[in-house]
Amino acid sequence: MKRLSSFVKKEFIQFKRDPKMLAMSILAPLLQLIILGYAANFDIFDIPTVIWDKDQSVLSRSYGEVFQSTDIFKILAPPRDYSELVSKLDKGEASLAIIIEEGFQRQLLAGQRPEVAALVDGSDSNTATSGLYYSSLMTQNFASNVQKTGPPLKHAHISPVMRVTYNSDLKSRHFLVPGILGLVLMIITMVLTSLAIVKEKESGTLEQVMVTPVKGWEVIMGKLIPFTIIGIIDILLVIGAAVVVFGIPLKGSFLFLLIMSIIYLISTLGLGLFISTTSETQQQAMLTAVFFIITPMVFLSGFIFPVNNMPGVIRYLTPLLPLKHYLEIIRGIFLRGAGMKELWAPSVWLTLLSVAVFVTSIKMFEKSSQ
Repeated sequence: MKRLSSFVKKEFIQFKRDPKMLAMSILAPLLQLIILGYAANFDIFDIPTVIWDKDQSVLSRSYGEVFQSTDIFKILAPPRDYSELVSKLDKGEASLAIIIEEGFQRQLLAGQRPEVAALVDGSDSNTATSGLYYSSLMTQNFASNVQKTGPPLKHAHISPVMRVTYNSDLKSRHFLVPGILGLVLMIITMVLTSLAIVKEKESGTLEQVMVTPVKGWEVIMGKLIPFTIIGIIDILLVIGAAVVVFGIPLKGSFLFLLIMSIIYLISTLGLGLFISTTSETQQQAMLTAVFFIITPMVFLSGFIFPVNNMPGVIRYLTPLLPLKHYLEIIRGIFLRGAGMKELWAPSVWLTLLSVAVFVTSIKMFEKSSQ
């Protein structure tokens, strides 16, 4: 233990001599969370919309005002004709165009169903889908109001009453920010661990240490303990920023979240150790981390794309990714207030994967150092 504590102290002295590394270890996760938390947002607002009212009646104008009453649509100046409307779509000035045909009011008062055309720019599928959905919702609301205040329509519509649980406002930030914690922890601890060890490989100091009486496991633990402490500090900072800066309520147990985050930290440190074993230069370590670990983790873990929508073969491989299970855990704790009873399956998976990755990486490191 005396040799181990001396080795750990030596690592912190190196951190002190390299303030940029220490700043990147502590401040970078916080900055990344804030930047990504504000930038990574799937909520759609201010969809550029043009409304061509060819009927120019009281009800047609009321229908157009429904779109102006929400911040989802940004209503542009009405076009003079169809060619100007199409031109706005072609130039990208408008993403959605609503065409109210002549006879709109007459058909509506007669109990008929007047058709309203909606042209949408499909080059941005996310905005297009949201535009079509919200325009349909505005139309349903308008028809419901007309039915309540005006003459009864012949064809009554049943409007379901919906209630959204856990994230009632459907804010994508509440879904993304907890996931960013897992991504930031992986990048910081894994990359810094691998680079720090490979840097000593390049300078030859690691070989000098290995020929001393210090045992192999003491070298490994001496290297990883400082990054573990830094990782725990990062966890506390990022969780605090998620709650204070972004206002995301932590509905579940903080202690359970902290324990599972530390277990996840073991897997990221193990991956960093694995990268350092297979890399000879810092550049090689960085490329290995980005292309073979970070990129697959981001795309296949459910951080952005739902796992259930992936092809069968890939979907069956995703349980091997620690980030996938950590995302399920952290989102369950933050958004649903879930505990061990509800999250036992991803917790067991994460624990087994973390132990397996860590033990395998230690064996490979010891073998490569002999």
